[in-house]
Amino acid sequence: MTGPPTTVLRIATRKSQLALWQAEHVATLLRKAHPGLAIELVPISTKGDRIQDRSLAAIGGKGLFIKELEVALEEARADIAVHSMKDVPKLPDGFVIAAVLPRADPFDALLSAQASRIEDLRPGARVGTSSLRRQAQLLSIRPDLKIEPLRGNVDTRVRRLDGGELDAIILACAGLIRLGWESRISARLDPRICLPAVTQGIIGIECRGDATHTRTLLQVLDDTATRTVMDAERAFAERLGGSCQSPIAAYATWQGTRLTLDGLVAEPDGSRLLRDSMTADAARPEALGAALADRVLAAGAATLLDRLRG
Repeated sequence: MTGPPTTVLRIATRKSQLALWQAEHVATLLRKAHPGLAIELVPISTKGDRIQDRSLAAIGGKGLFIKELEVALEEARADIAVHSMKDVPKLPDGFVIAAVLPRADPFDALLSAQASRIEDLRPGARVGTSSLRRQAQLLSIRPDLKIEPLRGNVDTRVRRLDGGELDAIILACAGLIRLGWESRISARLDPRICLPAVTQGIIGIECRGDATHTRTLLQVLDDTATRTVMDAERAFAERLGGSCQSPIAAYATWQGTRLTLDGLVAEPDGSRLLRDSMTADAARPEALGAALADRVLAAGAATLLDRLRG
């Protein structure tokens, strides 16, 4: 049932520095759009944040960052949840992404004291990343690299680089910029080298589908152009059955009234990359994502993904 109009809007958020920044950013935008609206943050510790000694693939995937937040929405302990959309799997019934903010820098960043290009890293360099997507694309051009698991907050990851444990680390540009770490970026990785994660750089705001008043409050923040590229990229991943165990990438861009979608499925060791691109009318982004996924599946991704899920 739809409850009474919200008098205090409660934002469920993870406790990480970046998640709190994103929640505060959304709160600031809402206060500007709705003067007088009272807003409270509800920080929640998620399983994905608590378990730092294993890869996301080993403990169940990126959805572990948002499950507890959705429980808070379901139990009416919070009204909205703020997410990095790249962490959001298919939504459970009864939930919606009511608004998405304009996309920030979608690309990956190389951080290294010794090189400003992947090609310039020393032979056998130790590169930190826990993303199979990044791992596969890096190894496809530099099979000599030693990929090391990298979990934790941005400052924790950067400390491992500065402490000499690693020669380089790969992080999302958007998170570094939001936290004021842009000066540490040695290079933005060209998407021809490292295609971004699905919806990387997009902040989404989730709420219950029946929360009519809350959805109305959020509508003013929704960026149509960003929602369109998000829908295309998520449709690509959904048709593939993508998970944290699957090296999948997608990146959609506008060209006038048309949308171009680049998509990729890869072997984790980088030995095979299945990559394709399609352009279609931007009015049907989900259809574009599904069509590109079907083409990649037919080219061999179906067998590859079945084996990875196996």
